[in-house]
Amino acid sequence: MPSASTSRLVVVLLFAGVDLLDVTGPAEVFALLQRETGDARGYQVVLAAETLSPVTTSAGVRVLPDLTFEEAAVRRIDTLVVPGAVDVDDRRRVRALADPTVVHWVRVLAGRAQRIASVCVGAHVLAAAGLLDGRRATTHWSTAQQLAADHPSVEVDADPIFIRDGHIWTGAGITSCLDLSLALVAEDFGEAVALRVARQLVMYLKRPGGQSQFSVPMEPVSTTRRMDDLRHHVARHLTGRLTVADLARQAHVSERQLTRIFRTELGMTPAAYIESARVEVARNRLETTDDTLERVASACGFHTIDTLIRAFRRRLDTTPTEYRGRFRHAGRRG
Repeated sequence: MPSASTSRLVVVLLFAGVDLLDVTGPAEVFALLQRETGDARGYQVVLAAETLSPVTTSAGVRVLPDLTFEEAAVRRIDTLVVPGAVDVDDRRRVRALADPTVVHWVRVLAGRAQRIASVCVGAHVLAAAGLLDGRRATTHWSTAQQLAADHPSVEVDADPIFIRDGHIWTGAGITSCLDLSLALVAEDFGEAVALRVARQLVMYLKRPGGQSQFSVPMEPVSTTRRMDDLRHHVARHLTGRLTVADLARQAHVSERQLTRIFRTELGMTPAAYIESARVEVARNRLETTDDTLERVASACGFHTIDTLIRAFRRRLDTTPTEYRGRFRHAGRRG
């Protein structure tokens, strides 16, 4: 850990069209650390661009750089943060961008950095710079196929919200930049401090890297009150029977109508949704506890290990044991 009189230099890249939250999200997390600890330790965050002229982000907000790429290249960088930018065509197709000038400077600055972290589609910039060759990496789910196609030497995993491979971290999209930044804080200053920062951000929990981008609570939800009530009922009674008949009585409809409602509004049967919700809770317990499979199965409403295993194979094409091993590998590597 740094002493109370020192701080870690974080360089965040700026370039035209950069996603604004990719820049401000990590910066806010790092700034809150010093406020939370109450002393001089923490981070010095600077924004670097090709020139000192204002940079227009994807949101149309202009941001002033603190120094140029060339000036940053003579500094000792503790953490280099590489955000991303995308282009959306008239058919709403998203493609990640990797400006050759930015790629060049990332390659240069990486040689001065102790740790490198990409945010969202910033992984495409790291890959273009050759920094992800032979490494496991993630990015926003919408551009994962592009990353794999453009850079076959990169092991792309679109599921986790962030991945650490040695000294290089890659994060998924949008608000997961906060989770990635909190993980960096935890590595530098410990879990307790990171949790205090999370509370200041009004984040209900600090998610581990193995948390999926495709978690059940993050799926598109119905706007109808009836379906919202049913989903909340499922969440509150995961360890119970939760049969189609039970849910139909809860919604005051027939079983056939209930199935039609679930298919229309969620695109799946009631039984499939219940199983997905139970798998999501089981995933969280496998990621964050040392509970036995028997205890996990019981706590999530599967009741038997065999039922838990079959659900994991159906939903995730893996076993609970393999999933837990994979998460721990991803979170503790390097």
